[in-house]
This record gives sequence, structure tokens and C-alpha cells, in this order.
Amino acid sequence: MDAFRTAYVYIRNVFAGELCETDEGYSFTYDEQYLSSENASAVSLTLPLCEKAYTSKTLFPFFDGLIPEGWLLGVVSRNWKIDTKDRFGLLLVACKDGIGNVSIREDHI
Repeated sequence: MDAFRTAYVYIRNVFAGELCETDEGYSFTYDEQYLSSENASAVSLTLPLCEKAYTSKTLFPFFDGLIPEGWLLGVVSRNWKIDTKDRFGLLLVACKDGIGNVSIREDHI
């Protein structure tokens, strides 16, 4: 399953897993090292800690919910020239420093 784009998911600034856009839709996989750490916590209640990959035809509701809405969505879309229908693209640019403990990055740091 080849990924078109990959987002690196961090929980409390610790790398937790990869969210990938694929031919079939989307997949989210927790990092093995993260899973074995004693402080590991789930990204959300709908994506509990698990070794297997989660897959979905649409962007997982938890990640879609991180994307700004309303006037802020318009600002993000105009500033980065990203179509509002490109939810994955919006996630990559708008959720680097999100409110809460989850952040999304284009690069693995």
C-alpha cells in the first residue's frame, strides 16, 4: 500500500505514528517504539493503542476534526492555496501547533 502523502503524528511532542493517504483511502499506524514506551497514550478514543494499522476510506473523523472551520478555514485555504476539499493537505499545514496534545507534521523530527 503506497502512500501519496504521509503525516507524522505527535502526542505531547513525542512521535506516535504515521497517517498516510493511499489509493484505498487512509491508514494510521502507531510507531512500534511509541507503543512500547510506558507513557504511550492513544491519539483518540476511536484509535486505541494497537499494533495493526487502522484503515478508512475517508479521513478519520478525529484527524478531520483537527482542521480549522469557518472563517479560519478560509484564511488557511487562501494563505496556503489549498482547496478546502483537500482535507489531508489542510491537516498538514494547519495542525502543526494545534490546540491540545496532538500535532501533525509533514516531516519526521
